[in-house]
Amino acid sequence: MTEFPYMKHTVAQVRKKIEAARARSTHPNREGGITLVAAVKYTDAEHINYLHRACGVHDIGENRVQQLLEHWDQLDREGLRVHFIGKLQSNKVKYIVDKVCMIHSLDSLTLAREIERQAAKHDLVMDVLVEVNSGREENKSGLFPEEVADFCASLSTFSHIRLRGFMTMAPKCEKNEEYRKYFQETSQLCLDIWQKKLHNIDRPILSMGMSESFEAAIEEGADTVRVGRALFYNPDEITV
Repeated sequence: MTEFPYMKHTVAQVRKKIEAARARSTHPNREGGITLVAAVKYTDAEHINYLHRACGVHDIGENRVQQLLEHWDQLDREGLRVHFIGKLQSNKVKYIVDKVCMIHSLDSLTLAREIERQAAKHDLVMDVLVEVNSGREENKSGLFPEEVADFCASLSTFSHIRLRGFMTMAPKCEKNEEYRKYFQETSQLCLDIWQKKLHNIDRPILSMGMSESFEAAIEEGADTVRVGRALFYNPDEITV
């Protein structure tokens, strides 16, 4: 296995920040730990394998179907959980449905129907998160917050889809604190919908926060964070 020693340092720093944010949080979703999903959009299989085996990060998030397929045969997959965290087109579901443990970006009934169809072919139930467009950005994927409750109710008709919670990608903000309002709204939405008992899940998953915002996301209720750049940058290659 190729060695990337600096990654042990970056992973340790991210985990330290995760634990500090968890300790600061008083959110009611703070019963359990935090799942670190390594966003691998800008890296290769060698780095992923080192992250998995040497650094103890066992959840990775793929943004692109083609890249997932390119990585797949090169990955040391024993004990590795692959999440799909990017925009997913219906015609690409068939390529990943038997490879991923969760799809974080469900945002339409068209996509839900195709996940249901492909999951049925493999006799499996696919865990999904509904993507919330917390910034209400017209050019971004995800459902607007006011659309989410009805959409979640409609998913109860699919026997090969299991709704586990919500994901959001907040708009790009200048300051870390500016992310909070988007995370707060999604977190409250999550709690409100689960109180309606639309699905038989004890505690929903809330996937929020990336490299620049995961601490604020955890403080506002995230129990899953999708971190890329902060894990993979090499401090020794940075020049001033």
